[in-house]
Amino acid sequence: MTKVLVLYYSSYGHIRALAQAEAGGAGSVPGVQVDLRRVPETVPQVVRDSAGYMLDDTPEARVADLPDYDAIILGTPSRFGNMAGQMKQFLDQAGGLWARNALVAKVGAVFTSSSTQHGGQEATVLSAHVPMLHFGMLIAGLPYSFEGLHRTDEMVGGSPYGAGTIAGVDNSRLPSEIELAGAWYQGRHVARIAARLASGAVQREAA
Repeated sequence: MTKVLVLYYSSYGHIRALAQAEAGGAGSVPGVQVDLRRVPETVPQVVRDSAGYMLDDTPEARVADLPDYDAIILGTPSRFGNMAGQMKQFLDQAGGLWARNALVAKVGAVFTSSSTQHGGQEATVLSAHVPMLHFGMLIAGLPYSFEGLHRTDEMVGGSPYGAGTIAGVDNSRLPSEIELAGAWYQGRHVARIAARLASGAVQREAA
């Protein structure tokens, strides 16, 4: 089995909705097992309550489990053009994996959200690519074969760097059908690449 991890942080549910779509797309590829996990929350409960953060019962990820996967798809909201601090803190704990090259040649991808149409989605995805490259991962985006990237008749999140959604300044806008389709497409795209790489590795070992 090819194993794919969809790992996310979500405050208001937008990234979680995309994460579920990413997992659905990855799971549509034969021979692929998908796990959906979230990074631990770092914001105090009193702050979460006052800000209206969602309750999330998705199991938390462990840094030690990352090497078990052939592909890791990260989902993070944009925080001033960068990944959320919760995701950054989680990745900062992976120094031991970096030291022993435990994530080299894994497939990596990123999806995101922002409050406005030009709220830093591309910068956020690229900021998350940086640690992936330090880990030695292979980066996959959202190719233009996804027709939704060509839409100009409505506001659509996402880019060739990765799927995305626009939440609105009050977080009231839900991911659109096109945005969810983009996340599903990216999940399938990543899983296909990971499956091909895993198949090739098995064939080389058997030769």
